[in-house]
Order: sequence, then C-alpha cells, then structure tokens
Amino acid sequence: MQDFIERLQDDPWFFLPIGYLVTISIETPILCAFLSSEHPMRRRLLAGLWLTACTYPIVVLVIPREPSYLVYLAIAESVAHFGECALFWLAFGPLKYLWRDMAAVLGGNLASFGLGLLLIHVLMQYAQALE
Repeated sequence: MQDFIERLQDDPWFFLPIGYLVTISIETPILCAFLSSEHPMRRRLLAGLWLTACTYPIVVLVIPREPSYLVYLAIAESVAHFGECALFWLAFGPLKYLWRDMAAVLGGNLASFGLGLLLIHVLMQYAQALE
C-alpha cells in the first residue's frame, strides 16, 4: 500500500487517470444537481466529464509543484475553476443563469478538492497503520 501511495505522489502519469476518475465521480453529480434548468441532463453529464478532461492534465502534468504545495494548490485550483468556467461559457453560452452555473462549477471544484485531500489523508493514515 505504501508503494502505491508513493507512486501516486511521485508519478504524475500514474496519478492522472486515477485522479481524473475520482474527480469526475465527485464533480459530475454536483453539476447534474446544480446547473440551471436550461441545461438538459445530457449536457450536465458531458460537462462533468469534458471540463475536467480539459483542465486536469494541466493541473497534474504542467503546473510545477514547487516552491511550495500551498502555492501549487492555489494555482491549480485557479486554473481548474477559471478554465472550466471559461470553457463552459464558450461551449454553452450565452447563459440565462450565468452566476448559478458558474457557482455550480465552483462547487464541484471545491468539493473534489476537499474530498480529494481527505482521501489522500485517509490513504496515508491507512498506509502508516499497516507498517
């Protein structure tokens, strides 16, 4: 288990598909529930898969994790949120309920960020308990 966690931390290409699946499993239900009624369910599902597919590789593979993890998180979450909002507006705009839709995208990003950190913490605690 410790080897798996270390590989997740050290190999971004290994982390990418796992992190993507975890992220869309959190963000997609939020988008399905909270995007405005002008978007059919098919579009909501597409948004959950597509928006993350566009921004996640940048967050995982491009943004450097130095000088500090907090700086990385601030930059990564900004790229994810503003990038996904811009893509959503470009693909589906003009929007009748712009602020509601942007808040739904932000909510999905914040939820996946928070639950992702929690999941990493739980995995690390579990790995330490196995030692």
